Amino acid sequence: MQTQKLMVSGQVQGVGFRWSAAKAAQQLGITGTVRNCRNGQVEIFATGTSHQLIDFQSQLKRGLSPWIAVQAIDATDLPLRHFDGFQIVG
Repeated sequence: MQTQKLMVSGQVQGVGFRWSAAKAAQQLGITGTVRNCRNGQVEIFATGTSHQLIDFQSQLKRGLSPWIAVQAIDATDLPLRHFDGFQIVG
């Protein structure tokens, strides 16, 4: 298991991205949080296996709906964090 911080940029606010990301994470068995940032990005903390996290990023990049357009995902490995489920915060 590992934890990553994902900073997602593009058309990701006001388009249902957080809800869609939470649904995808739950389907993959990933725990963590997702929130909007003031700079227009979305911040995700995600804990799962390396395979789960790769699949999660792939789904985010493909676009979770026609209104979402992810331009970039900046992933940073963090010390392992445990979360209760996957939640939208902030």
